[in-house]
Amino acid sequence: MSTASIEVEVPSSFPAETVFKVFNHFHDIAPKVNPQVFKSIEILEGDGGVGTIRLFTFGDGVPFTSGKFKQDVIDASKFTYNYTFFEGDNLMGILDSINHLVKIVPSADGGCVFKQTVIYNCKGDEKPSAEVLNFEKELYEKTYNAIETYAAAHPEAF
Repeated sequence: MSTASIEVEVPSSFPAETVFKVFNHFHDIAPKVNPQVFKSIEILEGDGGVGTIRLFTFGDGVPFTSGKFKQDVIDASKFTYNYTFFEGDNLMGILDSINHLVKIVPSADGGCVFKQTVIYNCKGDEKPSAEVLNFEKELYEKTYNAIETYAAAHPEAF
């Protein structure tokens, strides 16, 4: 089994606590700020915590229709949030799973850096193309920036 990965790093002027809180509402915010990518995100099993299974229904801006993921980690003390896609056409027929490892790192200026590692666990030797990886990296960066803009416009929610 082979792997491919991408790294996303986006600096933020918001404190790590705020970014972590906002990211924990990704399922509510992403369809509002990026509906061409995220049509809906719904809970299939669980209460939103670790072990929860969600269904992503993707919009017309991506070549996928859906994907299911399981919440692996939510650790507010370490600002980490990890989940694994295990089913759906977003696995492109060549992947067993996709792990998303998110860490919000506080910075000395009171802001933080949003860091996301995405690991594509391949069924065999075939990996997602560089084009697909670049597209997804840009998509994650744009979505993060849109979510941060939303949070800035709605500070009462966070």
